[in-house]
Amino acid sequence: MATLDQVTEAYAAARADPEFTGELSRLLRDYTGRPSPLTEATRFAEHAGGARVLLKREDLNHTGSHKINNVLGQALLTRRMGKKRVIAETGAGQHGVATATAAALMGLECVVYMGEEDTRRQALNVARMRLLGAEVVPVRTGSRTLKDAINEAFRDWVANVDTTHYLFGTVAGPAPFPAMVRDFHRVIGDEARAQVLERTGRLPDAVCACVGGGSNAIGIFTAFLDDADVALHGYEAAGDGVETGRHAATITGGTPGILHGSRSYLLQDEWGQTIESHSISAGLDYPGIGPEHAWLHDSGRATYEPVTDREAMEAFRLLCRTEGILPAIESAHALAGALRVGQVLGPEGVVLVNLSGRGDKDVDTAARWFGVVSDEEIVEAAEATVEAPPQESSGEGW
Repeated sequence: MATLDQVTEAYAAARADPEFTGELSRLLRDYTGRPSPLTEATRFAEHAGGARVLLKREDLNHTGSHKINNVLGQALLTRRMGKKRVIAETGAGQHGVATATAAALMGLECVVYMGEEDTRRQALNVARMRLLGAEVVPVRTGSRTLKDAINEAFRDWVANVDTTHYLFGTVAGPAPFPAMVRDFHRVIGDEARAQVLERTGRLPDAVCACVGGGSNAIGIFTAFLDDADVALHGYEAAGDGVETGRHAATITGGTPGILHGSRSYLLQDEWGQTIESHSISAGLDYPGIGPEHAWLHDSGRATYEPVTDREAMEAFRLLCRTEGILPAIESAHALAGALRVGQVLGPEGVVLVNLSGRGDKDVDTAARWFGVVSDEEIVEAAEATVEAPPQESSGEGW
C-alpha cells in the first residue's frame, strides 16, 4: 500500500508540474510521432453499409501501437521517483516492446513478464524486446498467458519496491493505475475528436474500439463522454463463441468480482476462482476488464459486444485487401464491430475506429489461420526468434 501511495502522490505532483507535462508532450511529438493521422477507409466502408469509416492510426506510432503513450508517461514518472528499474507484463508484446523502448531511451533496467504461450504466439515481439536490451521472462504457470504474467510481475514488484516501478500496461489493477493509464492515453481521443470535426464538420455517430483490459478504448472514449449523441462501442474477444466457454468476453460472459487489485467484471466460477480466458488475440486474452469500463457499461454510456475469432479475422483480411493496412488482431475486433455499426447507420453515418496497433506481430497467426504458409515453416521461424540471442563479449549487454 505504501508503494501505491507513493505512485499516487508522485503522479499527482507530476501532472501539475509544467516541466513534466512539457517533457511528455515533447516526447509524444518528437519521439512517438504524434499527432497520429486519421485515415478514411473508403473501400472498407463499402462493406459497412456505406457509412464513412475513419481510422485513428495509433498503428503508426513509434513501436507500432497506442501503448507508447502510457509508457513514456510512466517511464518519466519512474525517473522522477528516483527508481532505476522497471518491470512490465505483456500479452501481445506491444506493451513489452514499448516499455523496453522507453527504458532504453531513459537508461532504465527493464524486465518483461510474458506468458510462455504468448512468447510462442508473439515471437517477433520477444526478439524486439531482447534487441532493445530487456530481459523477457516466460511465465509457465496457469494458462501461460497475460493473467499469469501479471501475477509474476506483482510478485517481483513486492520484492523490489525500493528500486522498481511496475509499469502497468492497461486501465486495470489497483489505484492509481486505472486513472493514470487512462490519462496518458486520453491524447488519442482528444486528437481524434478535433480531427473528425475538421474532416467532416461534425462529431462521429459512433466510436469503436477493442477491449481487453481496455486501455486503447478508454483513451479514445474519454474525449467523447460528454457528447451524448456519440455512441461508444467496445468489442470484447468472444473467441470460439461466448456459448462455448472459450472466450474473453468479460462483460458479456462475466460477473462482478476482484482481480489484480480492482473490482470489475471478470470470468470466474461459482466459488470466485478466475476462469481461464481464450482468444486468438494475445492482447485481449485476459479474464478481466478495467473498472471504468464496468461503470460505463452499468451506466449505459457505452455498449460492449462480443466478436468471435472468426469475425475478427474476416475483418482483418478485409482491411488488408481493401485498404492495404495490416491491423493488429486486437484492432480487427473493433473493425468487425464497425462493420456491424455501419450497417445500422447507413450512408449518412460516420464511424470512428481506433486502430490501436499494427499487425506485423500477428503475421504468423494470420498466416496459419488463412493457410498462407505451412505449419512447419511457422514453427521453424518462431523457434529461431524466441531463442535468446547469443551473448557476445562486446560489453554492450545484448
